[in-house]
Amino acid sequence: MTQPPHDEPTAESTEELREQVEQTREELGQTVEALAAKTDVKARAQEKAAEVKSQAAAKAGELKEQAVLQAGQLKEKAAEAAAVVQDKLPDPVKDKAAHAAGQVRAKAAEAGQLWERKAPEPVRANASQAAKAAGDNRLLLAAAGVAAAVWLVCRRRKG
Repeated sequence: MTQPPHDEPTAESTEELREQVEQTREELGQTVEALAAKTDVKARAQEKAAEVKSQAAAKAGELKEQAVLQAGQLKEKAAEAAAVVQDKLPDPVKDKAAHAAGQVRAKAAEAGQLWERKAPEPVRANASQAAKAAGDNRLLLAAAGVAAAVWLVCRRRKG
């Protein structure tokens, strides 16, 4: 078996030859490590998963910002529309609405007191935690609801 010619000059001494052999071993070791890394499917899959997770988190952040911005705009428009409707309503209708709202608040307070008296403590604690979590994550819950609705509509169209 013949060896291809080398670009490097041959060693003139034993010490130079040893250095060349050691350098060749290092280069070969690096090449083997690089090839091993390319064949490590699990590690490459984990790297790709981490990359995708990072991209998804970035996209989720962008979408959250957009949703917050749009929610603010919708809130402003709703307030404007409510003000317009409020201005156009006759006084007797306003009075009836205020009276009805007072009745609803009273009934809600009554229902809350009944809940406090009748519901077991663990159930009340869990309900309180769930209500707090829902209040803290209203935007996320709304987005999840929209996603679920879209999924159901798409599923019905396919089926």
